[in-house]
Formats: sequence, C-alpha cells, structure tokens
Amino acid sequence: MVESMISVEQADALIAQQIKPTRTIDCALENVAGEVLRIDVRTERDEPPFDRVMMDGIATRHDALAKGQRRFVVQALQAAGAPPQTLKRDDACIEIMTGAVLPIGCDCIIPVEDIEISAGHAALRDGVAPKAGQFIHRRGSDRSRGTRVLAAGTLLGAAEIAALAASGQASVPVAGRPGISVISTGDELVDPGQPIESYQVRRSNPYGIVAALSIAGFTDTRSAHLPDEPAVMRREIEAHLSQSEVIILSGGVSMGKHDHVPAILDAIGVKVHFHRVAERPGKPLWFGTGTDGQLVFALPGNPVAVLVCLYRYVLPALERMLGRPSGLAERVELAAAVEFAPSLTWFLPVTLRPSGDGTLLAQPNPPNTSGDVMSLAGTDGFVELTAEQTRFPAGYVAPLFRWRPRA
Repeated sequence: MVESMISVEQADALIAQQIKPTRTIDCALENVAGEVLRIDVRTERDEPPFDRVMMDGIATRHDALAKGQRRFVVQALQAAGAPPQTLKRDDACIEIMTGAVLPIGCDCIIPVEDIEISAGHAALRDGVAPKAGQFIHRRGSDRSRGTRVLAAGTLLGAAEIAALAASGQASVPVAGRPGISVISTGDELVDPGQPIESYQVRRSNPYGIVAALSIAGFTDTRSAHLPDEPAVMRREIEAHLSQSEVIILSGGVSMGKHDHVPAILDAIGVKVHFHRVAERPGKPLWFGTGTDGQLVFALPGNPVAVLVCLYRYVLPALERMLGRPSGLAERVELAAAVEFAPSLTWFLPVTLRPSGDGTLLAQPNPPNTSGDVMSLAGTDGFVELTAEQTRFPAGYVAPLFRWRPRA
C-alpha cells in the first residue's frame, strides 16, 4: 500500500502512465460527431479534382478577347456535374454554372453581371476587361491527391466531418468509448424518492457522476450501491471489474473502520499507484489498476470532493484513453482575493462573469464544507490554486475546470 501523500502534479503523472488507448471501432460518417479519429485520412483525389468554374456566366478563350472579340455565339450550356464540353470556335462561348468543370478549350470565365445575353449571343458590357484564368479554381490548387487532411487523434466536429465526406470516407475508425462502472458505498445512503430517516443522507454522488460522464459523451455506464459489508463489496466490485474498463467508486476510502475499499481492492488484485493527494477537497483520493489494465478511481465520499476529483482527474483520463488532444487548460482571473492557509492545492468553486474589457473573471464561491453539494448549484466550475502560496489577490490567473462545456 502506498501511504505517503503526493502532489497534484505527481497524481497526474501516475495516472497518465497507466492510460492505454481504448479499442478501435468503425463508425459511419453520420455518427462520428464528437468522436476521435484513429487513422490519418488523405485526399482521394486532387482538390479540386478538376478545373472548377467559380462564377455563373460564360466560358471562352482569352485569345479571342485579346483580339477584340466582344460578342460571342452561345454554343451550349455547361451545368455543374456534367462532363466537360469542348469550345468549337473563337467567336463562341459556353454558358457556365458555378461549380461546373471548365469546358475544354476555355481559359477565361466572364461573370453573368459583366455580360448581356439575348438572341443566342453573349455580349460584354462596356468597360469589362477580363483576364486570362480569372474565376477558375485550378485542379489540385487546394491539395494534391494523397495529401493528409486529418491526423489520427483529431476530434471530429462539423468541419472535420465535411472534410471526411469530401475525401470519400463513408466510415472511419474511431476510438471506442470505455465501459464504466459507477459504484457508491455506505449504509447511510438512501436513493431519492425513498423514505429516509433523520440519521441518513441522500445518495447523490452517482447521479452527479453519471450526469458528468453523459455530458462528456461517456454513456456506457452501469451503476451500483454497496453496503458497508466487506464480503458483498468484494463480490460486487470484482464483478464490475470483469465487466468494465473503468471503475469509479465513491466513499469508503478514508481511514475509518468502515472504509473497506482500499483493502478490498488490494485483495482482488488491483494495484495501488497512490492513496492521498495534497489537495482540498479530495485528499483521500485513491488510484489503481486492475490485472487487465482497468483504471480504478476510488473517490472520497463527500460530494464536493467527488465532483472535483471527477473533473480534475477522471474525465481527463477518459479523454486521454480516447486519444483526444489535452491542450492547455483555460485560464481565468480571480474576481476577489482569497486566502488558504494549509500547504495543499485548493480546488475553489467559482462563478464566471466577463469584465468590462471582456476578460473572464472567476468569483470565488467556496462551499461551507466538502459535503455542501448544494453550494455548487449555479457555479460554473472550479479553479486550481497552487499549494506554493496562501494568498491569492484579485487578478490572480488560475486554471479553470468547467462543470459544463463552454457555450
């Protein structure tokens, strides 16, 4: 058992060392929004794949224009999606549509606003001086065939999915979402809607955890509540360990006589990597791995600590399993000064508001205790304040962890 308390940065590093990519699944293009690409994708053809007309109007030869030709016989109409026609004479033109292939023998597009068409002829308006090659999107000028357009690890949004479609991909390999078990422990917990005694408390942690997972796109979850009975806990946790790639427990992880979780995890072969982090709330946080590489997070039972640890450690770990780019944490300025005496990293709930110049300010909203989950309602997330100082002035810049995705 690892007993010494470690720093938040050490906890991050130890978790990162144990992360393995999830399985790869093939996903239809219609269903890949928000997924993570597992392969490099390259263009199937030159882009554009032909000399593409950029304006409605007429296509003709610039040599004819240079020789003074201002009126042309309309030979034909070239529509988008039709094979290219061939211009037959210098005094002729082909009426053209935006997106059509450039007709053979043409090298100049004259837009419709610069011409007058009547009685089968197109005449240039006075003062119009077309240039050779104008309004022609040349083949391969965007990308040549085989050019990488998306890299493995890309998070797929609207622009990326449009690029996949343009590259001819009907489906792509993406990161499969892990199966997750959410387990609460404790005889004192009673589900919402059930009769409750004055000495009992509502079971709230799994509801918050599952909601946060769902918002983040992790919907393959199963939930359970276990009594403080070691035999039952061992049997059920072992069963969940065989079914899920990630286990998230809440409660039973501290130092009390009924805090059985660490010993049970040890007994069923889960290797502990750390237990106790120099932070508040969430100091008793426990992390380990199963014999098949399952990630096991045993969170403290207090609901504020549960949500803070979930957003600070568990959700980032799940993102890494998918291969999503981590990027830099969003940073905000404290709207008011705060003090925190213990040499612990402080996770401080905040409400966000813009300043007059548009800077995002974080108004401190500390809970009464780490069990005061009601105080989190209406907050936007929490900031991480370093253990290296005790006073944080207004304007102090800190990393922000949001409860909800940024609108």
